[in-house]
Amino acid sequence: MNALSKDMSGPLALFANRLNTLTGAERQSAVGALARTGLPDRKTEAWKYTALRALGKQDYGAPPAQVDDNAVRALLDGVLQAHPAMAALPRIVFVNGRHAPAFSALPDEVDLSFFAQTPQFGLQAAPDRDPLVALNTALAEDGAVLRVPAGVDAGHVMLISLGVAGEEPVSFHPRHTIAVEKNAKLRLICVQAGQGAYLHNPVMDIRVEDDATLEHVTLQTEGAQAISLGTLYAHVGHQSVYDSFVLGLGGQLVRHEVHARLSAPRAVVHVNGAQRLAGHQVGDVTSVITHAASDCTSRQTVRNVLDGHARGVFQGKVLVEQIAQKTDGYQMNQALLLSPDAEIDAKPELEIYADDVRCSHGATVGALDDDQLFYLRSRGIPEQEARQILIDAFLDEAIALVVDATAQTFCRSVMAVRFAHKGEVA
Repeated sequence: MNALSKDMSGPLALFANRLNTLTGAERQSAVGALARTGLPDRKTEAWKYTALRALGKQDYGAPPAQVDDNAVRALLDGVLQAHPAMAALPRIVFVNGRHAPAFSALPDEVDLSFFAQTPQFGLQAAPDRDPLVALNTALAEDGAVLRVPAGVDAGHVMLISLGVAGEEPVSFHPRHTIAVEKNAKLRLICVQAGQGAYLHNPVMDIRVEDDATLEHVTLQTEGAQAISLGTLYAHVGHQSVYDSFVLGLGGQLVRHEVHARLSAPRAVVHVNGAQRLAGHQVGDVTSVITHAASDCTSRQTVRNVLDGHARGVFQGKVLVEQIAQKTDGYQMNQALLLSPDAEIDAKPELEIYADDVRCSHGATVGALDDDQLFYLRSRGIPEQEARQILIDAFLDEAIALVVDATAQTFCRSVMAVRFAHKGEVA
């Protein structure tokens, strides 16, 4: 008997039909972990601000083998047309968690294979500790396995995930692995988009080896009925840089969870982001940045603009181990509430075991400044345009942290199209 069949209660029951048919040691181990813990609820500390009620009560089946090519093309065109430079970049496209060769333009400067060919679950992810990772481990079908050889500057690569659901909700669980070897460099732009009711539950395992650089931008424009619960693990080596940014715009419930470990001296990690949400959207940015070596630097700035009944969540923990002397860590979350019904839950956290460190954190919450609005209105600027100017200025300071000019312009372009007036979705 499959271990899961002993306990089908709660949201886990929505996946029972698929989980009960699995074979293989690693997948069975993941199912066992799920049977012990179930999916997280608000009693779980890391999920106290984000409930999974949005999953509803319908089963999440496997995506159909065939999808509407016209729907896929329309979604892909929407991504690529946001910025003229995007269409020329190499891209790896996944549709419902499976590689879609017909829509991809594969890169030349990297070694690329796929999880579906040779499943490799990696060593960083922890199914025993994280139920969403366990669910991914159990149900993963495909994913990109991308390696940048030592000394190579691979330029830009787009990793695009498109969800296309019909009348019944589906779930897909891609498992991606990114390795940037010694003295190599990669600019990775991940885009998530879709239509219909689906759960996108990706896991990404990243290794940035000594003296290497990974600039990583994630753009979340999931469909209005979509749920996206992504988990990312990053190992950062000696004098290497992992510079990441997430822009959250779409989906009814989206969580971006990062576990970054500075594993050798003089490593640098940036985990920045911005969220712009409206209606009843929920956006969650959660991070654990572990300083496990001396002379390392981490920076995290996240800005949120919330309208309607939207709710933003920021949970950021910086853990400084005893060996990590000379640590320099900074963390800040700022929120702009455009509606009395909008909400932000912020939990910045420092846990320090070294005695020679420089670490700080903070959080601010506010509304649009009436004096600034009056100033703009007094110069003949209409109210909606004046509000838009102030909102854009607030978020622009976060987007300016994106190092790569192409990715930075792409983020601005998508946001300008999606949000036309005072934070409401276009």
